[in-house]
Amino acid sequence: MNLREKSQMLEQEILSPKATLSMDSKGREREEKECDIRTAFQRDRDRITHSKAFRRLKHKTQVFLSPEGDHYRTRLTHTLEVSQIIRTISRALSLNEDLSEAIALGHDLGHTPFGHTGERVLNRLNPKGFNHNEQSLRVVSFLETRKRDEKGLNLTYEVKDGILNHTGELKANTLEGQLLKYCDRIAYINHDIDDAMRAGILGKEDLPKDCIDILGKTHGERINTMIVDIIQNSMSNDFIKMSKQIEFYTNKLREFMFERVYLNKKAKKEEGKAEYIIEQLYKYYIKNSKKIPLEFRKNVGDKEDIVSDYIAGMTDRYAIKTFNNIFVPSPWHK
Repeated sequence: MNLREKSQMLEQEILSPKATLSMDSKGREREEKECDIRTAFQRDRDRITHSKAFRRLKHKTQVFLSPEGDHYRTRLTHTLEVSQIIRTISRALSLNEDLSEAIALGHDLGHTPFGHTGERVLNRLNPKGFNHNEQSLRVVSFLETRKRDEKGLNLTYEVKDGILNHTGELKANTLEGQLLKYCDRIAYINHDIDDAMRAGILGKEDLPKDCIDILGKTHGERINTMIVDIIQNSMSNDFIKMSKQIEFYTNKLREFMFERVYLNKKAKKEEGKAEYIIEQLYKYYIKNSKKIPLEFRKNVGDKEDIVSDYIAGMTDRYAIKTFNNIFVPSPWHK
């Protein structure tokens, strides 16, 4: 018996009957020889963390565009915070922690430069629309490569399902995937409050008193309240849920963040410039698609998809650099 088989046996022994066992995975699009050491979901986690798309998240906006301060969140640190929250809850509920972690690490790989600003612009310009969750699935299915003659990371069905269905009204087919939607929200509400205070947009006195009285006065207290509530209310259920009270105040705090931060003129004062950059890059590459690197032009899809792939994969600073190279005159050098 090898180490993977021992891990699979351990999953059977310690995980909840409601958990997704790695040995019961629906498998991969392309069959592969099993690893002797890692389970299928552990391999998926490793493939995601070793991908170029994952590394690029460190230079992609979370809320504040291209922040210069060392302590502001980026799309990468957001992903890591989500990963830690989902691991904590998964372990407490005896769900498959490896599957949960893999989904969390991959859920935002398709995010554009400049955060949701870039996503909105591409959604408007591309006739087929653009959504970061669908793009995240496209990244792991087609755009990333492990071998020269293969497209995609060839992840398991369960991980791809969780990545695709982590947002909006969509619902994943595993409890681990369903849990991500809550953990994503817990992470971004609380760390965006922290960043907004650091930026001087919010003060502690600005937070809704009723939310703070129920959820907690500090960053850690609020996260703990939300985590404990999910654990207590999901333990004996076949679905993931919060109590009505905690969910009400969590959503109220989220609405407050939209009003005071996500749509705040000070926080978003550079947003118009970011929109302009994405729009001009899109229009330029639609007319000059041969300027796109060959590795992208070989992708599956129409011209609009390929242009969206290329732009969505850019970091904030690379998008700015590319825009300057195309549209801003360079000084003459003899």
